[in-house]
Amino acid sequence: MNNSRLTDRVATVRAFNRLYTGVIGILDEGPADAEYSLSEARVLFELAQQDQLHVSDLRKRLDLDAGYASRLLARLEGRGLLVRERSGTDARRQLVFLTDEGRAAFADLNDRSTQQIGGLLERFPDEDQRRLLGAMKTITALVDEREQDHTIVLRALRPGDLGWVVHRHGTLYAHEYGWDERFETLVARVVADFAEGRGNPRQAGWIAELDGERVGSIFCMPGPDERTAKLRLLLLEPAARGRGVGKRLVRECIEFARAHGYAAMELWTVSVLDAARGIYQRAGFELVGEEPTDGFGPTVTSQTWRLEL
Repeated sequence: MNNSRLTDRVATVRAFNRLYTGVIGILDEGPADAEYSLSEARVLFELAQQDQLHVSDLRKRLDLDAGYASRLLARLEGRGLLVRERSGTDARRQLVFLTDEGRAAFADLNDRSTQQIGGLLERFPDEDQRRLLGAMKTITALVDEREQDHTIVLRALRPGDLGWVVHRHGTLYAHEYGWDERFETLVARVVADFAEGRGNPRQAGWIAELDGERVGSIFCMPGPDERTAKLRLLLLEPAARGRGVGKRLVRECIEFARAHGYAAMELWTVSVLDAARGIYQRAGFELVGEEPTDGFGPTVTSQTWRLEL
């Protein structure tokens, strides 16, 4: 990266920092906000999450050096908010925990923080709140070096999901394979067919979420005859790949088809989608037909796969 571009980007980050510290009131010096420093408030928060904590673990969580941490804890201990004592299992380690006064102080700080942040969010309509929270999650995911416990959830469709499926198919496949708007149009037609069949107990769709964000989709729809279901619109965002999400979506679709009386399931894909074909093969699908086709721009091999249920 050249120096000019780096300078511009540093300036952008610093401008955001100045804006956000002002928005959340970090620099406020009024009596209500000056009762505890930011570091003191963080200590109270960490200790309020459990009964006791080793001082060394607290230092690691807050990235504090030993000397500063000792002075910080001494101030709070002097105010009667916490107690330090030697560990009963290892005399070299020190435990720290909040007193009743310390928990009351945290509860007061927590209530005030909730009111402050709630007031900030209420300035925006629901859609803008979701955008703001999504941006915060993105920043957190990029800069947080701690190992995260990511949770994958499969759920039924909600309002807005069908439009998302069309949009993400069009965007991802254009970016990754150079497919043009004809593919997005095809996806829109499939989604429209699904919507027209609303209320049909033999069709269903699922969305995969990672940490509350949509990262995948799949649909089970009626096929060419009453015995055959179609697997449609398997999609995996880059953030979901390599986590077994595709396998879970396909398994959910197959189990639904079996439970609703289908004897077989078919799907259509193309030769360049190696990862998807691997998922289908491991699920038991077999290739039953293929032919060259205009792959919405590039020429590829169209494939039909079938699974006997």
